Amino acid sequence: MNLLTIAWKSLRQRSLSSALTAFGVALGVMLMVAVLVIYGIIANIFGQQSIGYDLIVGPKGSDLQLVLSTVYRISPPIENLPYSYYRQFKERTGIETAIPVALGDTTEQGNFPICGTTPEYFAHDFAPRREFRVRGEFFRKPFQAVIGSQVARANQWDLGTELKLVHGGADTGHVHDEKFEVVGILAPTGTPNDKTVFVHLSGFYSIAGHDKPFDEGIIRERAFYNLPALSPEELAKEVAILSKKFAHDHEHKPGTQHFHDIAEVQKEVTAILVKTDPKYPTLAPILIGELKDGFQAQAVNPIRPMRQLMDNLLGNVRNMMLVLTGLIILVSGIGIFVSIYNSMSARTREIAIMRALGAQRGTVFTIILAESILLCVGGGLLGLVLGHGLVFLAAPIVEARSGLLIDPWKFEPLELTLIPALIVLASLVGFVPGLTAYRTDVAEGLSS
Repeated sequence: MNLLTIAWKSLRQRSLSSALTAFGVALGVMLMVAVLVIYGIIANIFGQQSIGYDLIVGPKGSDLQLVLSTVYRISPPIENLPYSYYRQFKERTGIETAIPVALGDTTEQGNFPICGTTPEYFAHDFAPRREFRVRGEFFRKPFQAVIGSQVARANQWDLGTELKLVHGGADTGHVHDEKFEVVGILAPTGTPNDKTVFVHLSGFYSIAGHDKPFDEGIIRERAFYNLPALSPEELAKEVAILSKKFAHDHEHKPGTQHFHDIAEVQKEVTAILVKTDPKYPTLAPILIGELKDGFQAQAVNPIRPMRQLMDNLLGNVRNMMLVLTGLIILVSGIGIFVSIYNSMSARTREIAIMRALGAQRGTVFTIILAESILLCVGGGLLGLVLGHGLVFLAAPIVEARSGLLIDPWKFEPLELTLIPALIVLASLVGFVPGLTAYRTDVAEGLSS
């Protein structure tokens, strides 16, 4: 009979006490695993794995706000850029992809963010090696829309559904008359795309109020490029030319909507999603520095501000939770110490008999230490299963409320340290009881 078998039988004799002690360890490990897995998923969403672009170009302002509004769509846009700036920027050497996005409106139902963009948005991976999948098709015409999986579920929308946009968000209360038809529903991505409605950029510009008046557009564009202001006469002449060029020679019938091309000075983009050509590996930092020194726009690596947010806010929360769960495990370890130590007085005769039958002091010490290790490791393994089980039960609830896709069996590398740490803890808490058994006097024990 080996020493582990003897230790196991000894624990079975105190089954209730042993089970409760091991369960205390399991609870601590369960909470720690849940914290690690959920934090890992959130870190993945706010990290490189969930962003398929090298840069975000937008108006001057806060780096973090630009990323939050453009990628995560949880912050109002800073300002807008002239459409001409986007057109010129995408022609720069080394720019592989430049995709415009126009933000600011929300859905009438559910208050989901609207993102006006081009079909090219869906032609590129939304994250490294993860491409968009859709039920239906991606939009091709101005008044078509593609909706995220969370939008479809929450609003119970399907292919063919018509939706309206609320100008500037729900607080304004102004609902546009134009309707967009849902032609595609995205498969779940676990990213903010799941809670977004995408509309064709041409249709977005065709909405009443989304096209700037000619004079405002001209003044805005000249100020952006730091050009001299036009005199009232020159401005009126420019407006007259544009009015004639983009005049509509027919009337709209009630209840109908038409696409009309508008002047470039009337268009704006909120931001530009940029992928640089791999042949120019240093282009991204060069663009960041170049635009930082200029006055027109800024270029932001989307990872850096989010990493700072994670480290400064969520990282502290994770550390606090890990400390708390670590304390729970430590208290459970103390419970193991108390349980084994208190049993020593009742086991004095048992230990003396083992010694009288030839067991060495080191053998008795090892058996007590093995009991402590079995309790800690057994509780730890149970905690690993319970931790992933807890995440498994919480996954559909979290997905329904937040749209986050959670893999309950996702394994975090830090979990590999739990069992070795528990073995060390077990060795520490089992040392004193083991030493007590080691010093047990055979004659005194047999006479007790």
